[in-house]
Amino acid sequence: MSNNAKFAEIAALAGDPGRASMLNGLMDGRALTATELARLAGVTPQTASSHLMRMTEAGLLSVEKQGRHRYHRLASPAVAQMIESIMRLAAPDIATKPLRTGPRDAALRAGRTCYDHLAGRLGVSIADALVSSGHLRLGLDAGEVTDSGVALFDRAGIAIEATARRGRVLCRPCLDWSERRPHLAGAIGAALCSHCFDNGWIRRIDGTRAVSVTPQGRRQLFKTFGVRLG
Repeated sequence: MSNNAKFAEIAALAGDPGRASMLNGLMDGRALTATELARLAGVTPQTASSHLMRMTEAGLLSVEKQGRHRYHRLASPAVAQMIESIMRLAAPDIATKPLRTGPRDAALRAGRTCYDHLAGRLGVSIADALVSSGHLRLGLDAGEVTDSGVALFDRAGIAIEATARRGRVLCRPCLDWSERRPHLAGAIGAALCSHCFDNGWIRRIDGTRAVSVTPQGRRQLFKTFGVRLG
């Protein structure tokens, strides 16, 4: 298949409302069953199975088998980055027009997972704090953890060397669709997100990929990384 044909295939797959709902539903990094994704997209199980098979064959999704169950997740961080980019295009005026959305949308803007790293005001605030203190350098397409950043993450219990050995880009910016400024992605972004969950600094909000910061999390994010949350 030519590059143009592959491009058209992926664009068509992501452009269907039902499939778009499924892809968006997997943006929190979790794996879901076909039944759960059918409910999310508002389609029949048979239709969901057809959608999932096509997206898996195209490389948008991967499937994990556990006993009798099959769990679907986004195939890679690159797929998540594509979806986040589409979200920015789908809501071009979100940062400038008055916002008339419900509590769930407000929660998503405040903090959410973008595949396996943190986004929204929370993610951008973390990136801002690390850059302003000299622990990170973030360009348009690439990022770097400085020597002081390596020491900082090591003190926090996030081993940079072990993270870097996993064969994934260590540090990169990801332009946030709601804030329109970069949050931290790559292996270090994923490790930091896991660290926040594991230590009870953030919690998932049921039914969405939004997260809330716990009181302990506010204290520790400021104490450890200098993050100020309004």
